[in-house]
Amino acid sequence: MKKLIAAAVLIATSTGASLAQDVKKGANVFKKCQVCHSIGPGAKNRIGPELNGLDGRAAGTVPSFDYSDANRKSGVVWNEETFKEYVKYPRAFVRGTKMTFPGLKNQQQVNDVWAYVKQFDASGNIKK
Repeated sequence: MKKLIAAAVLIATSTGASLAQDVKKGANVFKKCQVCHSIGPGAKNRIGPELNGLDGRAAGTVPSFDYSDANRKSGVVWNEETFKEYVKYPRAFVRGTKMTFPGLKNQQQVNDVWAYVKQFDASGNIKK
């Protein structure tokens, strides 16, 4: 019984550690996103809106970006939970979105890209 408990603790501990968020790895994962999105100082709208200050921002509200009605009317406020669900399969999360990205299937990449994106404030500076 003690061996079984020890194995369960080891699995739980190692699984939790592997899902920690890593900003540097997230920057690498974000390369998949930067075809359409920009972030950081001087970020501009591209095919998709710039992502500065995403954490806490309502969907469909970046000025001068032509959102789909689905995004504007979604009622989504971006936070860790909504972002992680959206980025797995955007078309299922907001039906009618123009975003064609197939999604991130790897949970570690999802965690890491969130760590990267959430660090930028609305001006594109890294939050202190």
